[in-house]
Amino acid sequence: MNRTRPPILITGASQRIGLHCAERLLDDGQPVIVSYRTHRASLERLRNRGAVTIQADFSGAGSIHAFITTLKQQTSSLRAIIHNASDWHIETTGQEAEVFQRMFEVHMLAPYLINLHCAELLQQGGPADIIHIGDDVTRRGSKKHIAYAASKAGLDNLTLSFASSLAPAIKVNAIAPALIQFNTNDDEEYRRKALAKSALGIEPGAEVIYQSLRYLLDNPYVTGTILSVNGGRHLI
Repeated sequence: MNRTRPPILITGASQRIGLHCAERLLDDGQPVIVSYRTHRASLERLRNRGAVTIQADFSGAGSIHAFITTLKQQTSSLRAIIHNASDWHIETTGQEAEVFQRMFEVHMLAPYLINLHCAELLQQGGPADIIHIGDDVTRRGSKKHIAYAASKAGLDNLTLSFASSLAPAIKVNAIAPALIQFNTNDDEEYRRKALAKSALGIEPGAEVIYQSLRYLLDNPYVTGTILSVNGGRHLI
């Protein structure tokens, strides 16, 4: 890893949006550290480009603290923390408590503890950012993913609290995406209905999230903001 610049930590960056953003940062010459839950071939590609990879599943305070310890063994400073790690479970009869606990741990407890215990890594005299990747679903809630939506709404509130408590040394913002990219197994009917939910009606791809990250990282006068990247869903 290029040690002349403090690395950016991205959690959950072995696939999809997190992976794309990690690779784009590397394209820009920015060292990165990524966390991952499940091993994928993409991780070797990141390692070959100089990224540091750390396994973590954020299942409870113990594993989160273990991740923080490992992170501090890898670096004494950070340019930014991007909380991208996420999980997606529907409420299942008899397993509601387990689903809620899992959503809380990944979307709220992990960012909360990492922000508290890693803020010192960000306070190195230069620009410093924390960015939470939330979800546009918090505007309306969800009938089928109640715990998911609630925990992402909690993450939005953590954005406001940390923005206040860590200012002026660290900017804290969030991005609230809606549909960014389809899964390969999404059928045409699902795709048609999903695209119709936004005013722009397109599948933009992961680059729009990197562009949003870049804006928040580069703008010195934005904190406590939840940046909506939803294609105009609020207009429909």
